[in-house]
Amino acid sequence: MKPFKSFAICLLFMVSCSQPKPIMYSSSKPMTRWWWFASEIKKEDVASQLDWVKANGFGGVEVAWIYPLNRMKKDTVNITPRQAWLSREWSDVVEYTKKYGDSLGLSVDFTFGSLWPFGDLQVKPEESTQSFGNPEFRQWITVSWDYPKKGLVLDHLNKKAFEHYASRMGKALEPAMKTGKPSSIFVDSWEVDTRNLWTLGFDSIFKAQFGYDIVPSMKQDILSAGLEGQRYDYMKLISSLVIKNFYIPFSDEAHKLGGYSRGQCSGSPTDLISAYAALDIPESEAMLYEPSYARIASSSAALASRNVVTSETFTCLYGFPRVHMREEKVTDLKIVADALFTHGVNQVIWHGTPYNTIGSDTVSFYATAHVGRAGALSKHLSSFNNYMAAVSGYMRKGKTYSDVAIYLPLEDAWIAGEMPKEKQLPWAWGEYEFRYQVVPEEIRGFQPLWINGKFLDEGRRQRAEGKSEGTRHKAQGTSEGMKLKVGDCEFRSLYVDAKYLDYEVMKTMTDLAEEGFPICLRQKPDEAGFIKHADFDILAERLIELSSKDWSALIKTKPLIEGKDLPFFWCRKDQSNYYIFFAHPVAKEFKYPVKYGQADTTETLTRNITVNLEGKSVNINLVFKPYESLLLEIGSDGKYKFISLPAIN
Repeated sequence: MKPFKSFAICLLFMVSCSQPKPIMYSSSKPMTRWWWFASEIKKEDVASQLDWVKANGFGGVEVAWIYPLNRMKKDTVNITPRQAWLSREWSDVVEYTKKYGDSLGLSVDFTFGSLWPFGDLQVKPEESTQSFGNPEFRQWITVSWDYPKKGLVLDHLNKKAFEHYASRMGKALEPAMKTGKPSSIFVDSWEVDTRNLWTLGFDSIFKAQFGYDIVPSMKQDILSAGLEGQRYDYMKLISSLVIKNFYIPFSDEAHKLGGYSRGQCSGSPTDLISAYAALDIPESEAMLYEPSYARIASSSAALASRNVVTSETFTCLYGFPRVHMREEKVTDLKIVADALFTHGVNQVIWHGTPYNTIGSDTVSFYATAHVGRAGALSKHLSSFNNYMAAVSGYMRKGKTYSDVAIYLPLEDAWIAGEMPKEKQLPWAWGEYEFRYQVVPEEIRGFQPLWINGKFLDEGRRQRAEGKSEGTRHKAQGTSEGMKLKVGDCEFRSLYVDAKYLDYEVMKTMTDLAEEGFPICLRQKPDEAGFIKHADFDILAERLIELSSKDWSALIKTKPLIEGKDLPFFWCRKDQSNYYIFFAHPVAKEFKYPVKYGQADTTETLTRNITVNLEGKSVNINLVFKPYESLLLEIGSDGKYKFISLPAIN
């Protein structure tokens, strides 16, 4: 397996070297996605709507180009007049939007295409997404700016295909991107057909890296029982190709345009932590993903030293595609936002705002909470945005706090294949999505962060390279020597509960354990992959010998937060101060879809907790009034206060 190890190291180098320092938005105010329906976009309408955005407490917009409104009536005869896609006239109004947004102090970002996934009329069949065994397979984008014409979805495993596509998009966006302050380009969640995903030359790349032919397994159906090893190897290569040939080039394109990349890797068949790390700004989403999913994106951000974590927020709050449209309750939205804050999000992206003409608000977009002049939310927007901006600001201070890493069981998910039928959704079938992954309750008080093999190995190498031999040996067994430093994180222990581990990951964990790094190994793992290594079981037995199955016996330190029925929380450390945000306890009950009025309550709830930090234990009583979440500031000296947050009308 040495060729793949070399490839993985090369990929790590590319990820780490291609990224600039994280760029923060100038404001922590929420932004909103702004759907431009294919039509004649007029500058006076753009200015009017941006003025309204500014007046209602937003910090910016993300322009998203979509279909004409007549598409909603399935009208393919009457062609809606519009600026031609990527034409000079199109670029002119986009550049005007950027300049006007700059003049108001608003951020202006751009989706890197029309609708999603990426593709257009110029994608050739040989550069479109492929499916094994079906050369005639085509995935079409049917609801783009060019509707009723349809284009092909891009092959996300083919770097040349992306570069050809990016040359078109980049050229048209360049005037706007290189105007004023930097913008981000945005990639939405993965909506490429993932079953039997393939690309030209995949079989030869696979054989060179894994030493056997994957084609017979693909012909049997790679999801079949008995192909667990082959399925893992297949997913491993799919993941590396998507990251290397799509997410990294996407970030490179953003930098070439003078901006930065923001995106969702949710739903992608990748090592999610590495995929998110390839982007400047990782983005989660809710409620089509539970708020707890955001911990994966925010963990990746901390590991890769990214300070901003965004979330597409309030999508399909009450169900798909449009439930209680324009009747949304701000109390429900607040609990969703608070749940996201307690999983590491610190910048809200509303989903969202339809393009309307001056003074009107008649157009709606499905699958959203309506952000406009009309509707139930309009009178709450300014105060609610002020509240979210305040929380986001505190949740950007310093760095995310955690001293416990928890291994994301990637191997288990890739080997499992399909989710149980009761967990599947019309748009989600694979365990690789990690939709329902949560941290075990026994370690939740430590605020653990997810970690993968790549970042474990990076931390291990930094331990080995960061000190001279004499200094390193001297440090073993000391407080400094016990730390695993990677990105913004300094971990003191690792929690692993996985049925399978990759051989290289097993070696990394065993090396760490040999150095005395505390590891809780909840079960003996088997080796992932088809070709087994003779020494894997030897390594596994050694890791068992050096680790502990019992977390409480292994870890003598107290968790950051102790107490019964702990609410969701998130902590940032800024020099000697800690900022801990506690979501109202009802946030733990919020699942997709939210029940209309689920946040409504007249009851005051209390939680008695102990905060343990820097050798001090402080008992604190949390009092949650209806709808209220709490922000605690506590110093290393144990002195604390609750920070008053803006009220919501």
